[in-house]
Amino acid sequence: MCATNPAPENLQVAQNICAARVFNNLGGFNVKMKSCGWLTSALLSAVIMSSVFGMACGHPHYYRVYDPYYSDYHVWNHDEVVYYNQWAAETHHDPHVDFRKLPPDEQKQYWTWRHSHGDHDRH
Repeated sequence: MCATNPAPENLQVAQNICAARVFNNLGGFNVKMKSCGWLTSALLSAVIMSSVFGMACGHPHYYRVYDPYYSDYHVWNHDEVVYYNQWAAETHHDPHVDFRKLPPDEQKQYWTWRHSHGDHDRH
């Protein structure tokens, strides 16, 4: 199957080529690559699906927002979103704009309005 008595300087190269041919002729290389390919695909799919399900599980993501004008914190949750939407409707702002992306003067307008409406003790 393999050449016999190669020159000494080519001995390692010949052994590697011979080993690769024998391994490939036995089908081991092709079988291992195919099984590794589907296994990799399955693991990658599982990782992607778990991250998609993790994002879509419906748990709200709350965060705290610091109000520098009144020196207090507000938990930005469903209740604060209701206030924000009410403020946006009353002042003709777009309610779909994230509060954190509003210009500072509009954030100040919101906090001024917010402190004149609603539950002051629940910040």
